[in-house]
Amino acid sequence: MAGRIEDYALIGDMQTAALVCRDGTADWLCLPRFDSHAVFAGILGTEEHGFWRIGPVPAEGAEPPAADRRHYRGDSLILESEWDTPRGTVRITDFMPPRDGAPQLVRIVEGVSGRVKMRSSLRMRFSYGRVVPWVHKVDNRTVAVAGPDSVWLDTACETHGENLTTYSDFTITPGERVAFTISWQPSHHAQPPLPDPEAALEATSAFWREWVDHCTYRGPYREAVIRSLITLKALTYAPTGGIVAAPTTSLPEDIGGVRNWDYRYTWLRDAAITLSSLLRTGYREEARAWREWLLRAVAGDPENLQIMYGIAGERELGEAELDWLPGYEGSAPVRVGNGAAAQLQLDVYGEVTEALHLAHMTGLARNDYASLLQLKLINYLEKHWNEPDEGIWEVRGPRRHFVHSKVMAWVAVDRTIKLIESGDADGPLERWRDLRDEIHRAVCEKGYDPERNTFTQSYGSKELDASLLLIPQVGFLPPDDKRVIGTIEAIQRELSTEDGFILRYPTQGSDEGVDGLPGDEGAFLACSFWMADDLAMIGRVDEARKLFEKLLALRNDLGLLAEEWDPRLQRQVGNFPQAFSHVPLIDTALRLTASGAYGG
Repeated sequence: MAGRIEDYALIGDMQTAALVCRDGTADWLCLPRFDSHAVFAGILGTEEHGFWRIGPVPAEGAEPPAADRRHYRGDSLILESEWDTPRGTVRITDFMPPRDGAPQLVRIVEGVSGRVKMRSSLRMRFSYGRVVPWVHKVDNRTVAVAGPDSVWLDTACETHGENLTTYSDFTITPGERVAFTISWQPSHHAQPPLPDPEAALEATSAFWREWVDHCTYRGPYREAVIRSLITLKALTYAPTGGIVAAPTTSLPEDIGGVRNWDYRYTWLRDAAITLSSLLRTGYREEARAWREWLLRAVAGDPENLQIMYGIAGERELGEAELDWLPGYEGSAPVRVGNGAAAQLQLDVYGEVTEALHLAHMTGLARNDYASLLQLKLINYLEKHWNEPDEGIWEVRGPRRHFVHSKVMAWVAVDRTIKLIESGDADGPLERWRDLRDEIHRAVCEKGYDPERNTFTQSYGSKELDASLLLIPQVGFLPPDDKRVIGTIEAIQRELSTEDGFILRYPTQGSDEGVDGLPGDEGAFLACSFWMADDLAMIGRVDEARKLFEKLLALRNDLGLLAEEWDPRLQRQVGNFPQAFSHVPLIDTALRLTASGAYGG
């Protein structure tokens, strides 16, 4: 049975990632890329769908024990878990080395004290748990083959097969180290080189030390910021610079419900805000790589800008349901691909332009095509900004004139005007200044409810939307504007949960049915961080700090956040870990640090 979402640790190699539970079970791993078919899909079903557990042998009839302690080794993505048993203590180190060849998952078992009986149970299932591979020995190595894929197991321990599972039983003693490695290889290739787990561990540790040393943030929330930055780096697909929203699919926003989506793709919005956080903390190389990815993905066709692409820039992300998987805690359907790729979301133009603007302002080497792309995006917006769209939340109901979308269209035009004013691009400056004013005027007239003193979710709507919290943050209106303060207070009053976190928008009790889906969802963590930002901006800094620290307390023991928090079940929900949660954590930490709004 899968653990709670927050029971999982992330390990990865900047091309794919695995989730490892407290009991030593790797329940999720796609090979060789984030968006490849899963080899371990147990988190979305049962052990029959693939897993790899290493841990102390449980007592007869008992469940595998959870680790008594676990942590990342320093500022890295190397997981260390320890079990205290009646016969002694054992440590397992799990990591995926940044690759220059075959992707590997390495697990090193180390005896700390006593003599502990251990078991490795490896059940590989290809195609998201549907295909049982042919498992056999080649030169004393165990290999599992199915169609185009092969996975090789290497260990000095004896292994045996039973019930379509590969087992290894051994006893670990103090100071002894036993390594297990799985490596992926196309099945028609020769076998991959024998791994060197200890050398890989040293190289992985050195990689993370060097990368973290580039961080420029030195404030009081450094631990949380560094862990979030490492997580964002882990979600970057190194060969192309694309950034996935999360390494998982179909972890539910509503336990037992249908709000289950595939997040293993590059959303322009998520990637752009990730880029902004990386730039603000000293990571310019990632910014350069993402900008190059963007230019390749959009190519010469900005008028057909998609809201998301594959991690190498693929456009076809057709959505399908995997009916052989029962879903996480029965949350069906399990989906792969994402039909929202075809939606119109006008806010994306603003987020992309803002990211390009920030890259330009922070001194990233000029790219003439990036400036040309920005101009082409505004040419498109000039004709289409006043159309209804699906908005930031990718609603599956009717298109609407979402206020946030219009605000971000304004941002796109505003930042492009600044580019032209700086002398780094040429464009119809006066015409676009008029366009900027026109968008601003329309939002203030049609998206604002003077009776309640708040902006609304869409033109003519009475509903609120937490994305309106971004109005002062993007500079659409100043924080001290009475309409901004009224909107912040209305959202805090009407979209807060009992514990003070923020919902995206009403999902129940609404007569509008804006998202076109049944069921409910938890508090959206990004929106809750936005609220902390806004409270700080309007001078309520103590309240902002308290909310921020409450949000930090929601992280799991390893500092990781999913997309949402379920206030009823008091647990994390949604895909995990989620870039769209860790980015605003960084941004809020930077804002509070700059304002001095932190406790002693």
